[in-house]
Amino acid sequence: MKFAVSINLERFSPSRDMQTVLAEALELVKMADAGGFETVWTAEHHTIECTIAPNPFNTLTWFGHHTDRIRLGTATLVAPYWDPIRLAGEAALCDQLTGGRLEFGIARGSYQYEFDRMAGGMPQQEGVAYLKEIVPAVKALWAGDYAHEGKYWRFPLATAVPKPLQQGHPPIWVAARDPGTFDWAVGIGASILSTPLSAPPAEVGVLGEKFRKAVADHPEVPRPRFMMQRRTCVYARPEDWEVPVRHSTDYGRYFENLFQNLGTVTNGFPEAVPYDVVANRSSYDPKSIRDNLMFGTPDEVIEKLMVYEAAGVDQYCLGLSFNLPFELQKQTLALFIREVMPVFAGREASRAAHSAKLAVAV
Repeated sequence: MKFAVSINLERFSPSRDMQTVLAEALELVKMADAGGFETVWTAEHHTIECTIAPNPFNTLTWFGHHTDRIRLGTATLVAPYWDPIRLAGEAALCDQLTGGRLEFGIARGSYQYEFDRMAGGMPQQEGVAYLKEIVPAVKALWAGDYAHEGKYWRFPLATAVPKPLQQGHPPIWVAARDPGTFDWAVGIGASILSTPLSAPPAEVGVLGEKFRKAVADHPEVPRPRFMMQRRTCVYARPEDWEVPVRHSTDYGRYFENLFQNLGTVTNGFPEAVPYDVVANRSSYDPKSIRDNLMFGTPDEVIEKLMVYEAAGVDQYCLGLSFNLPFELQKQTLALFIREVMPVFAGREASRAAHSAKLAVAV
């Protein structure tokens, strides 16, 4: 199992300086690059300060300029907000500018607040139809001249300019939680981005089973990769759990506002909705949050990660962007690099050595 990190630019108060936000995010990305993380992922969102990401290709190009080897992923582009020609060209230019390091992650979108402003108020659930139309169109534009007559987009013969640097095209990832999206994404050869959100660890196995079924149902395509993301905080002492749990709880209330349009947003800053209107109130229980999310000492985190490995996860992604204090984000990366990643690198080396012995024996 490899490791990635999700880093977004975020402000939860007008008093927080944007230049500080930029500097801190870049410091984290450099740490991840030097520490051996496989990928850094960043989002697309609009008109909200808690995720400042109007064009993730710009952010990733900036990250790429200051790093050497880490892969650079969009997690995720929002399909209904884009035109296929523009998306194909901007993604390809990002791939060229970053030396062929782009990972192309895309989704239907989630925040109804944004859909009301970016997609004419359409229900965000309808974004999946846009997703299924735009991904094949972008792949075709990367390949050469292509004309499109679809439900949502129509254009005469055109192509992506420039073309991606990576042979064929950048790896494509699709965000999925429901079986239908798993099946469609795997069927077109895309890898899967998923998250159990704040659900108990059993949900990791449920998502893993959806992935395995989709792979089994599509033997005609090579097995894609499976990434899973959780909010993550690693700390030295077991008693340090309260701070990340509190920040995760508050962040969840911002998410409820944007996802369901339950509260107000003032000058880009959403309010945290009251507990009495949140959905699944039981998921805000502090003990449940501590147990379910990737919070713990290095030993506790290693034990939790075994569940993901057993579920077939190829890449575990640390979700750092939930208004966690910067020093705790740095501590999380440092402890993860020093004490967690070597354990899984050792397990992978042992498995490779065992496979090599078997091959010699045969």
